[in-house]
Amino acid sequence: MRRTALAALCLAAAATAGLTGCLPGQNTADDKPKGPFAGMTGGEIADRAVKATTDATSLRIKGDVPDDESAGTIRIDMALNKKGECAGTMNMSGQGKADLVKSGDTVYMKYDEAFLRAQGKGESKADTDAVVAMMAGKWTKMSAKGQDAKDIAGFCDLNTVLADARNVNSDATRGRTTTVDGTSAIVLEEKEGSDRYTLYVAAEGKPYLLKVTSTSKKDPGTIVFTDYEKPVPAAAPKGDVLDLDKLGG
Repeated sequence: MRRTALAALCLAAAATAGLTGCLPGQNTADDKPKGPFAGMTGGEIADRAVKATTDATSLRIKGDVPDDESAGTIRIDMALNKKGECAGTMNMSGQGKADLVKSGDTVYMKYDEAFLRAQGKGESKADTDAVVAMMAGKWTKMSAKGQDAKDIAGFCDLNTVLADARNVNSDATRGRTTTVDGTSAIVLEEKEGSDRYTLYVAAEGKPYLLKVTSTSKKDPGTIVFTDYEKPVPAAAPKGDVLDLDKLGG
């Protein structure tokens, strides 16, 4: 169950990394370039955006990513930082919701009944009912250094999530200007075969990536990046928390 959840979350990073292996395009700028990117090609803007994004100490990732196992879509909303902290949720298209927090050396997760039952396919009804009764709607915890949680803990580290996006040379084509959630942005287009990627780069302040849209058959979806340099609300859940390490021991 936890590995399936992790695979879905890691696609958020893949959506960014997928922009790095594109074929050469037309590095054209506007006829009359203006603003902070005056005279820069699309590739130069994309490279600057990737650097600004990967240099950020914290951010929030929100969007839809494909889930190969269920052939559905997973909606994620996760804040994370370079200290290895994270907090957020994921919704498995029609198959429930899970909350995740990593604080210090502990990973906390909370699943709703629909999620637990979807992950219990192949198990007996009695076993699934027992898991639901024990865990549904309750916070659980595991050591981040344990075998079951270390991959999830790795996702919570922003350095790990964006590692593959560093040191790239983009050939994006520069496009129009627009706004993303009220922030002025420039649109960049990249392609690889029949796949198309659209990047929206902030034209105000630091050139952060604001949004990435992919029409790739392998990794379609849209990822939005917000809350750069804001604290991650990774406080440990209060109240009773089920210790899965003790149960497993």
